[in-house]
Amino acid sequence: MGDPRVRRPRTVLGALAVTLVVAVSALAGCASGDGDEDGSGEPAAVRLPPKGAGFDYQIGGAYPPPKGVRVVSRDRSDSPAPGLYNICYVNAFQAQPAERSSWPADLLLRDGRGGLVIDEDWDEPLLDIGTPAKRERVAKRVNGWIDGCADKGFDAVEPDNYDSYTRSDGLLTTADATAFMALLSRHAHARHLAIAQKNTAELAARRERAGLDFAVTEECGQYDECGVYAEAFDDRVVDIEYTDRGLAAARARWGGRLSIVRRDRDVSTPASAAYVRAVR
Repeated sequence: MGDPRVRRPRTVLGALAVTLVVAVSALAGCASGDGDEDGSGEPAAVRLPPKGAGFDYQIGGAYPPPKGVRVVSRDRSDSPAPGLYNICYVNAFQAQPAERSSWPADLLLRDGRGGLVIDEDWDEPLLDIGTPAKRERVAKRVNGWIDGCADKGFDAVEPDNYDSYTRSDGLLTTADATAFMALLSRHAHARHLAIAQKNTAELAARRERAGLDFAVTEECGQYDECGVYAEAFDDRVVDIEYTDRGLAAARARWGGRLSIVRRDRDVSTPASAAYVRAVR
């Protein structure tokens, strides 16, 4: 199981009749410069999550979804929840500590002295997506994980740490992040997976360029950012709050429109004394 990543700004359905199937070739075309096809000559299609549906965030470990849940997000090492809309969590922009040594040394971002650039909150080196050639190499590995999500039967993928450029000491740019996300989006769409923007409200206006379909946000109620995502993604937003205050704020303004859940910061399973889950 991957480490849960819970950070401040730095997500349905099986038998549900309102499942929406949409063509995403236009989004992928903006991201990649050409059509997004699955080999049949037809545009690839994805299922989007429903709006305002019951949601649970289980990236810290899978467990039977509570009553009323129609959307669940789980780590790529876990399996989808039967009959629900399932989002697959992937740490796409940084190397988790246990996987650091498996990455080629030149794909870990380094400063001018050759030292690794680290996300200190998680002790994770940033991946070097600063050139087209390196983006392609990093994407090849991450897209393999996305293939695993598709093969398991997930409906969507949630690539985390889109905002890692903000921790790069100026070595990576918003353009680098957007271009890399576009590579992931095109591959996800080709595998008939929707793809989420994770946090990073400042890049919401680039959703079409990046090929993104919906948003997974942390504490958009707490930090008054839900409106940014709601506008960019037409209310297809799943939000995790980590405080009662944040949950109250999110529900007061967006409770009838977005999918909102309160979880503990460790995203624990019910077997843990730290487990918290609330929706109101």
